[in-house]
Amino acid sequence: MIQFDKVTKVFGDGTEALKDVSLTIPTEELVVLIGPSGCGKTTLMKMINRLEIPTSGEVYVGGKDVSSVDAVELRKTIGYVIQRIGLFPHMSVERNASLVPNLKGWTKTKKTEQVYELMQMVGLDPKEYLSKYPLELSGGQQQRIGVVRALAGNPDIVLMDEPFSALDPISREQLQMEIKNIQKKLKKTIVFVTHDMDEALKIADTIVIMRNGQIEQTGTPTELIESPINQFVQDFIGIERINQKKSIGKRELQDLIPSFNRSEQSSYLIVEANILVEEAINLLENVGIESLLVKKGNKELGFVNQSTLLRAMLTKEEVS
Repeated sequence: MIQFDKVTKVFGDGTEALKDVSLTIPTEELVVLIGPSGCGKTTLMKMINRLEIPTSGEVYVGGKDVSSVDAVELRKTIGYVIQRIGLFPHMSVERNASLVPNLKGWTKTKKTEQVYELMQMVGLDPKEYLSKYPLELSGGQQQRIGVVRALAGNPDIVLMDEPFSALDPISREQLQMEIKNIQKKLKKTIVFVTHDMDEALKIADTIVIMRNGQIEQTGTPTELIESPINQFVQDFIGIERINQKKSIGKRELQDLIPSFNRSEQSSYLIVEANILVEEAINLLENVGIESLLVKKGNKELGFVNQSTLLRAMLTKEEVS
């Protein structure tokens, strides 16, 4: 658990970036911090690994005040992914991915097993990519390696500062789905900063909307869509987005009756059963595949394609 207790941050030029902020981030949740530029979201996140120090107030990680923990040791236990990725160009993918395990003194076997598993989890063949260098990779591939590096030391907490904002729409869509699936599988606590409300609604367990260094509202995507606390929150989410989400409702893929057999599918992606119909349609359009294999945990529910999803939106009835 991460806790902020009456945290205020005033920079040297007098800018008050955070004003008496109190917030609890539950363990094993993906929590998104979002708000206008300059609202304090990145400053708040950086206090978790002591890249920023509160002017007043306390930050606790696992019940410990982070100010009482050695900063280097603290950062070894927290993964960090940034927009610019930050891979070392003179190091191979394998050396980049193994930085924290090396600092922790892991054995070669343990490092290799961890990196191989994570590479496969983000859709990159370790035999093909570990010997490459960052400049040989696309932007999406580099960002995947950034995620692998952040997770390689097996941290309980991962901080992600607008990690996908510079990517093309297809890579961004794929990585959003992958990070959500990784979080469900590995059960990490992920704090994710973004300026993109669609991204926040898509991936978050909990969304924290900020303005002028303060928290305006905290809630699940559904809670924010159904009950924005004030005009600012409603305007920031967007009334069109709110109406659209409400019209599609709480319909998730698990609400549909899958109607296809695996043998009939030439191309498909695996998705979680609780993503919204609208998200599934966008994914099919952006990635250019035919269908989605819907899973709930380890159980395969079946396949849906675009016509099935569009019919569900139009009729708002179960698909048979």
